[in-house]
Amino acid sequence: MNTLENLVGNWLTLPDVAEALDLSITKVHGLINERALVSIRVTDRGIRSVPAEFIADGHVLDSLKGTVVVLGDSGFSDEEIIRWLFTEDESLPGRPVDALKAGRKTEIRRRAQSMAW
Repeated sequence: MNTLENLVGNWLTLPDVAEALDLSITKVHGLINERALVSIRVTDRGIRSVPAEFIADGHVLDSLKGTVVVLGDSGFSDEEIIRWLFTEDESLPGRPVDALKAGRKTEIRRRAQSMAW
């Protein structure tokens, strides 16, 4: 398992995401294409997966899409986006994904935008 897999910990395969969201696998692919979700290939078999923390109570984390778009526009790859969201930041404190889950999307997006410069 690589360090990003360890950093995130819990992953959902795309069929698991479809089940958690009560959507078809095609719709899950649409969410990824729309940047509402981010996936990477994990495990030795290279299975496309999404961090489990991106899904809460049967929904995609509300503030995720805008943050992913900002980071993507800043040149971050999907792997880099996930790494940034799950890396502890003493100035928050905590991880950006936790701040998003706590409703602090403005602060997180401001930090993401500042990295583009």
